[in-house]
Parts: sequence; structure tokens; C-alpha cells
Amino acid sequence: MSQKDIQKGIFLAILAAALYAINAPFSKLLLEYIPPTLTAGFLYLGAGLGMGIIALVRKIKKAEQQESRLTKAELPYTLAMIVLDIAAPIFLLLGLKSITAANASLLNNFEIVATALIGLMIFKEKISARLWVGIAFIVGSCALLSVEDVSALRFSYGSLFILLACICWGFENNCTRKISSKDPLQIVLLKGIFSGLGSVVIGLCIGEKLSNVWSVFAVLGVGFVAYGLSIFFYVYAQRLLGAARTSAYYAVSPFIGALLSFCIFRGIPTVTYFFAFVLMIIGAWLCAKDEPVFKKKK
Repeated sequence: MSQKDIQKGIFLAILAAALYAINAPFSKLLLEYIPPTLTAGFLYLGAGLGMGIIALVRKIKKAEQQESRLTKAELPYTLAMIVLDIAAPIFLLLGLKSITAANASLLNNFEIVATALIGLMIFKEKISARLWVGIAFIVGSCALLSVEDVSALRFSYGSLFILLACICWGFENNCTRKISSKDPLQIVLLKGIFSGLGSVVIGLCIGEKLSNVWSVFAVLGVGFVAYGLSIFFYVYAQRLLGAARTSAYYAVSPFIGALLSFCIFRGIPTVTYFFAFVLMIIGAWLCAKDEPVFKKKK
């Protein structure tokens, strides 16, 4: 792996992070008009439809296909990816209903911890000492953000849903890593259409209803940017950096999301939030400075 490839992977990971950063604040706004499960579904459908348009344009222009297509060998990872992408955004949006978008944005960094530990325990990816220290800082920050009242140590159930979403995405990141050598456009199409339809069906089955048609188009637009384009670039980054390393650079997304949240909702952070913010910056920096470890081909 050349230095140029590593730099390209870092750029794509940060670009994906910036695009995903709009998710928490704008989804928080849209939850006023659409219930959580349906919102999750339309977010992913927006990603799928957007990528479908790009695929159609590519087909019309007869662009040269150099990407490998998914095969039956990748079916288990593909199915797991779709199921996890149904559960994760639902958990995220349920959490957003009861906590601030700024808190939710920072808590999203727990995805680094989940991705790295799952990669270690199940997929045998190596974790350096620096990355372990970074993980410790992120866990400490998440612990502070998950407590509603520090003096009473009252836990925030909204934060629990965000952490559950991060665990789902941690598994999903590692599954996506296993198929990241395949066509990213095809991967995002599958994620978007099937995960989106799955969430919409679940939402309708539990009695959720739409009250504003315009808000559906708004959610689809956010989904195209935050999930479609973001995932598209994320898959390319994973191909170059690996799951844990890509997730580490992706850690800038919560900070961008938190900044957007304060600008949109004009909230005043608590002292605890500032402590958590500092811990999260240190943890994310340590993870980002960690040197990637690439396995040699046999």
C-alpha cells in the first residue's frame, strides 16, 4: 500500500464524514414531521434512489465498468449489512427524540470503539496501543454524555439508543469491509433500497403515519447526501485503509455535526459537555494518528 493510496483513503474518509455530519441536526428537525422508523426508511431510500440515478447516468454514458460485482460468496455479509442498516438508523432516531443533536453527534464516535473491537474479536484486525488509548478516551467521553444528571448518575435512555446504533454500525462496518472490493455503487444501492424498504414496512406495521408530504422529499434529500454519497465514499476509503482506520478518520463527522447543531438549535452546552468534548477530541486524534496495519496477501 503506497503513501499516495493512504492519503487518498484519508481524504475519502473525511469527505464521507463531512457529508454524514448533516444527519443528526437535520434528522432532529425532520422528526417533528415524520415518525422515527419511517424517517429511517426514507433516509436510506434517499440514498438508494440517489445512487440509482448515478447508476442510470453511468449506464447511459456507457462508462467503462472496472468494478467487481457482488457474488453469492458475499451474500452472508450483504444480508447482515442490510439487516444492521435497518436497525441502526431506527435506534439513532429513537435516541434523537430525547437528547440533543449535539450530544447525539458526539456519541456517534462510539462507532469507532464498536468497529475496532468487533474487528479485533471477530475479524482479527490488529489494534495498536495508540488506538487502545484513543478508544479509552472515547469511552470516557461517551460515559459523560450518557449521564443526564452527573450528581445523581441518572442514565440517559436516549443515549443508550445512540450507543446501540453505533454497535450495529460497528458490525455493519466490518461486514462492509468484507465486500469493499466490490462495486461501491452496487453496495450503496443494496443498502439504500432494501434497508430503506425494510424500515418503511416496519414503520407502517407499527402504525406510524405521514402528516406532511413535503417532509418526505426533505428526508430523501438528507438521505442521499448523508447516507448515499457518504457511504459511497466510505466504502472506497475502507478499501484503502481498513475498517478500524477508516472509522477513526470518520470521527471528525461528530464534531462537524455538533457545530451544525449548535448553529441550528442555538443551544448552550453544559460544563459536562465541554469535558466530554475535550475527551472526545483527544480520543479521536489518537485514533486518527494511529498507523494502519495491512495484512499481507497469502
